[in-house]
Amino acid sequence: MSDDKKEPWLSFLALTTVIFAVCATLSTFKGGGYSTKSVISQAQASDQWAFFQAKSIRENLYKIEKERLELELTLQPKLAGEEGQTRYHAAIQAASDKIKKYAAEKDTIQIRAKSLEELRDDSQKHGKPFGIAVIFFQVAILLSSISGLFKRQWLWWCSLPMGVVGLAYFANGFFLFF
Repeated sequence: MSDDKKEPWLSFLALTTVIFAVCATLSTFKGGGYSTKSVISQAQASDQWAFFQAKSIRENLYKIEKERLELELTLQPKLAGEEGQTRYHAAIQAASDKIKKYAAEKDTIQIRAKSLEELRDDSQKHGKPFGIAVIFFQVAILLSSISGLFKRQWLWWCSLPMGVVGLAYFANGFFLFF
């Protein structure tokens, strides 16, 4: 019966293994959340850039229309007459207004798209350390499990630095200090 006596370090082994497992779970959860945010932000940014492109096409169509009207007006000033010239000038002004409108809309869309890209980049910066933390936690848990199974305290001591590195990356996922 005395052979079954529990060694005191095994309690600490169990505690550190649980801590590493909880931190690994949280790292997986947070890393997945940042990964999802990154993918969604990229998709939304792509949508904004497609919208930007559509506005650019419309803007260019109105530029072409304006140039065509101006050319017709200069080539046929007498054929158009006074009323025709007034209509040409009105059409040219309407095209100019549309060009300005689409240019302003493009600026707004571009700002929105760039902010979504910044959100994507920030999410990727946060997600990477969480992924690395999971790796270190898994190695620490593996070493802890083997040390408990074979009752080798030195293996548990080897697992602790791995867990500490995992904790450092876990904290870095939140604060980005390295």
